[in-house]
Amino acid sequence: MERRKFLAGATAGAVGLGVPALTDDATVVPRQSPAFGRPGKDFPKVCGDLGNTNHSNLSRITRRNVGRLGGAWHVNLEGGSTAQHQQSTPVVRDGVLYVQTTQQNVFAVDGRNGAIKWKTSVGTRTTNLRGVALGDGKVFSTSGANIVYALDQETGAIVWQRQLITADEDDGNGGAGGTLAGAVVHFDGLIYVGMQGSTGGARGRAYALDASTGEVAWTFWAAPGPGEFGNDTWAGESWRTGGAVPWIHPAIDPELGLVYWTFSGPYPRTDGSSRAGDNLFANSIVALEAKTGKRRWHFQSVHHDIWDLDNVMAPVLSDVRVDRRTRQVVVYGSKVGMYYILDRRTGEAVHGMTEKPVPQDVRQKTAPTQPFPGGEPFVPQEPRLGKATRPVPFYETGGLYTPHWDRPVIIFPGAGGGGDWAQLSFNPHTGWIYVGYGLINSGFSNARGGRVNTSRPLGEYFAGGIAAVDPATNTPVWVKDGEWSLAHGNGILTTGGRVMFQGGPDGVLHAMDDVTGDVIWSFQTGAGVHTSPVSYEIDGEQYIAVLAGGNGLPYPDIPKGDHLWAFKLGGTVAPAPAPTPPSKRNDVRAAAVTGTTVTLGRVWNSSTGTPGTTENTVAQNAMSPQHLAVAVGTTVTFVNPADNGFAHAAVSFFEDEFDTGVLMPGDSHAHTFATPGTFFYNDAIFPQNTGKIVVF
Repeated sequence: MERRKFLAGATAGAVGLGVPALTDDATVVPRQSPAFGRPGKDFPKVCGDLGNTNHSNLSRITRRNVGRLGGAWHVNLEGGSTAQHQQSTPVVRDGVLYVQTTQQNVFAVDGRNGAIKWKTSVGTRTTNLRGVALGDGKVFSTSGANIVYALDQETGAIVWQRQLITADEDDGNGGAGGTLAGAVVHFDGLIYVGMQGSTGGARGRAYALDASTGEVAWTFWAAPGPGEFGNDTWAGESWRTGGAVPWIHPAIDPELGLVYWTFSGPYPRTDGSSRAGDNLFANSIVALEAKTGKRRWHFQSVHHDIWDLDNVMAPVLSDVRVDRRTRQVVVYGSKVGMYYILDRRTGEAVHGMTEKPVPQDVRQKTAPTQPFPGGEPFVPQEPRLGKATRPVPFYETGGLYTPHWDRPVIIFPGAGGGGDWAQLSFNPHTGWIYVGYGLINSGFSNARGGRVNTSRPLGEYFAGGIAAVDPATNTPVWVKDGEWSLAHGNGILTTGGRVMFQGGPDGVLHAMDDVTGDVIWSFQTGAGVHTSPVSYEIDGEQYIAVLAGGNGLPYPDIPKGDHLWAFKLGGTVAPAPAPTPPSKRNDVRAAAVTGTTVTLGRVWNSSTGTPGTTENTVAQNAMSPQHLAVAVGTTVTFVNPADNGFAHAAVSFFEDEFDTGVLMPGDSHAHTFATPGTFFYNDAIFPQNTGKIVVF
């Protein structure tokens, strides 16, 4: 993919919020609607405002003085615990931060000094919590027990609670299961609550609740039942467990009275054989009437998804100039590495949309075409050799929409590639959308017979970067590949001071120039940052705050914690000690075993310290032992047992240290390791079977 360079001289000076600016191609950035509630001294909701623009107009921290930024205060919300990851983005009102922890606690924290004003437990069943809502003097939170809580904003006392996702919720027509998810959103007397659970066969739904009582105002079922629009796009009874869950919060246009919600992929996730049809409203953005939940329009970005390309994100609302006409748009997409920019009133694609024929597999009942928007993707749409997306050898590979069945197929963007659920930012100064992306391949199979439905092949490399996309043309202005995947909650905050902030899995929070993307300040927070930074003001002093607590994806070893930080100019709190960063290669994490023999096609029995007794051709750990440690000079023998039913072949990849050739049952091959190193290898015939040998 061509890497565009920003043309010098664009957007030369700071421009006030709502004042037109010029980008390099002289595109005018229209005045943005004030109806979204653009954040100033407060940052009152996750992503800042109802349009999810993740932009603060505070401007005291600038590109010139950001080097003076330092820690204003730091607090460990859960006593320094590293037991859980954290995904909750703080919200701020009147100098107080409100934030949740995965440990199921909601906190009110003094934004001046980090003192905890109150703490309320909302249960013990842990689940992802991504942010509270504020409104009517209350703090609204979900919990792992599928209870919505309204807390008194001043004291944290429980005002009301409401149980959701109950087995009898839809009178036996499917829908039990799943958990509440996504940040809560408050607007005009209602709160909006989503849920997750596609991988377990939950039937997706979005809720609106009365903010004063907790009574359910309406429910939108994303896998339509009989008699509902879209039910005919689900074969048979597949809608009952259809998935299509809204696990990220929506955007709201107060002037149009519409809620824009995105819905995940269908169930079964990678086996489409039982659910013929497009499977509405999976992989869709739906515009709903805010007061009634009535569908106004929808757009489905992936028909009959079998790749976990759900495009679930917090959609961004902005006004852009397209062909000399100001368009009110919603920006939606991300996992596929390209955006669908739609008219907020009608759902019309403002840059056009082409249904293109795609590869087919009759067993998967694949859709004959998929929609491609006008413009260009911000990441490649197929694996690249020589980059982080180079595929592990011996897998079948393909680009976007390559089908699979029982043999694992690596495609890019994959389940964790592209933009995934990183929170975007729309910057009214440049007119650009900023997104963190991942460069991560995924291997897909139909999950039958013990196969891994969506794997990140062991031994592959992970990376990512940041892109700036001009929504006026839906093309990247610049794309910056970097060392870390930045697609899993790594939100970007832009500011009126022309500085943008984003954290990474290594715990480092960066400040960047919003025109070039160049890093101009960094700070170690002590744990991976998989939330969005926020900005607020107290007594004329601008602060940046972020919760650093790590995540479980895409790196399994992201450092976890409970660090809530605030920064200001002249702050003196020192950075945290740097934690061990994640491995940039998808590691084999089995305990090391010493020995001189590897048995192919068998899963190691750790209790007996011996290879398993039955052949396995589908598991990622079907090498015995999967992790072998040997000294330099050791000869290791690779054995295909005589009672195996298939040929096997162990081949070292990317380092090319050894190749056993094809070993028939009863055959073996010996290799002497002469140099130290870490050598990943897999089975050339059953490539998901992967092992690692560490030579010391």
